[in-house]
Amino acid sequence: METTDDTRPAAAPQPIEQIPAMQRILDNPFLLLFIGVTMPTVLYIIWGVMEVASVPIAN
Repeated sequence: METTDDTRPAAAPQPIEQIPAMQRILDNPFLLLFIGVTMPTVLYIIWGVMEVASVPIAN
């Protein structure tokens, strides 16, 4: 006697699981490169502006 798959109910389609935002960021090497170059640049610029602003005015 042959068995067929007709007796089993059809499987409901699985909902598409959304990938978490942090995983999408960490999976993108070009975004990591951009963040790795941009963040230190911005922080050093802010640090430099604060240093220049803290220099006393000469008389």
